[in-house]
Amino acid sequence: MHRALTAAGLGIIESAMDAVITVDEDQRVMVFNPAAERVFRWPRDKVIGQKLDMLLPERYRKAHQAHIVAFDRGDGHARGMGPRTVLNGLRSDGEEFPIEASISRYNEGEQTFFTVILRDVTERVQAEERLARSEARMRGILDSAMDAIITVDGRQHIVLFNEAAERVFGCPRHEALGAPLSWFIPERYRAVHGEHVRRFGEAGGTRQRMGAQRVVMGLRRNGEEFPIEASISQISEEGHKFFTVILRDVTERHRAEHALERSREEVRTLAVAAGRAREQEMSRIARELHDELGQALTSLKMDLSWLRDNVADASQAAKTKLAAMQVLLDGTVAATRRISSNLRPLMLDDLGLAAAAEWQVQNFTQRTGIPVELAMSHDLDLDDPYATTVFRVLQESLTNIAKHAGASKVEVALDREGDVVTLMVRDDGKGFQTAEAPGRNSFGLLGIRERVGLLKGEVRVESTPGHGTTVEMRLPVAGAGGAR
Repeated sequence: MHRALTAAGLGIIESAMDAVITVDEDQRVMVFNPAAERVFRWPRDKVIGQKLDMLLPERYRKAHQAHIVAFDRGDGHARGMGPRTVLNGLRSDGEEFPIEASISRYNEGEQTFFTVILRDVTERVQAEERLARSEARMRGILDSAMDAIITVDGRQHIVLFNEAAERVFGCPRHEALGAPLSWFIPERYRAVHGEHVRRFGEAGGTRQRMGAQRVVMGLRRNGEEFPIEASISQISEEGHKFFTVILRDVTERHRAEHALERSREEVRTLAVAAGRAREQEMSRIARELHDELGQALTSLKMDLSWLRDNVADASQAAKTKLAAMQVLLDGTVAATRRISSNLRPLMLDDLGLAAAAEWQVQNFTQRTGIPVELAMSHDLDLDDPYATTVFRVLQESLTNIAKHAGASKVEVALDREGDVVTLMVRDDGKGFQTAEAPGRNSFGLLGIRERVGLLKGEVRVESTPGHGTTVEMRLPVAGAGGAR
């Protein structure tokens, strides 16, 4: 055999990076190159002439011999060994290791020789095992995730579909893999979704929330639509883009939110109705005080005046008593008018918001001596409860100024812009820290916010110690104008 090997052939075998082993028909090693020495950790002189079995784990030796016999009976063309071309070798120290091998046969005279070219694939197999373990861990993480996770390729076809996605969409994984993502998107949203993904891919971002300003809808396999929260990310792998969507079924949360909103709306409606009933009762009491009690007190004053004029010869004590009664009666009339006005100024019902606001400002200046600059637009003809709410906010704001501000002047601006009424009350008083506003002296502000909030309005309070306070209200009054 050695005579048949040329010098060039020997050089190739000796310098080969793969192990080259040639055996005869008796499976005795005839050629064992330096690469084979390194792989099996046997010196050549210890292997030449020995059975090939010494390089194979014992459990594989019979199968290897049977493979050689079958190969010898075949066509003799070179081919891989083993069902997947990965076998196990045995080093000199007893360590087993994976190898990739191919076998060929040639004849020299009446002798047959078999040459095996093999490669130690320990590192590759270990890398594959690590990858398999990593993929198994990742699969475990994905399948234990509570959120649905779907990955699609550049054509929007699904390549990953975890167990949560199966539950959420009611679709088994084997059906979803390879299917277009449009399976799980309502038809009316598909074009928008495709455009969203296209822009996201072109922008080059790594992660982005989907539908931050709107509800994103998913589609179960049974045709049911449901709301979802979703975020999208992308990666590039060997020039191909993959998009991963992590989504959560928020059906129950949306139901709870809608139920809460309905409950709030019912409470708001009830509170508005209760407020209207309260205002109506206060208006009734104020009118009775003004009309009935006021008229009775006026008649009593007239009778008292007549009595004083017709008892000229009365004693000085009687005259003094009549004078005291006159003072008391005047005070009672004034108190009745004040209580009636505080309950509800009748001019709010009789003359409207503008007249009531002007009266409230004048009354404030008379009581406190603080000048008020009032600016009002002309289109302030509002129905209840809007007119009452605006008036009460003005009234409470001025009351707070009188009690707490220590102001020297006040500005009031009442305006209507389309379907929104705005009220601004500003003073130059001592102000306060707005962060500390919720306290025992802040129920007026809380009441203002509550009143306006019931009608879906907004109140903003700005204040700085030593620089006064500004209360601004915006109240939507669509359809609130009209005849009283």
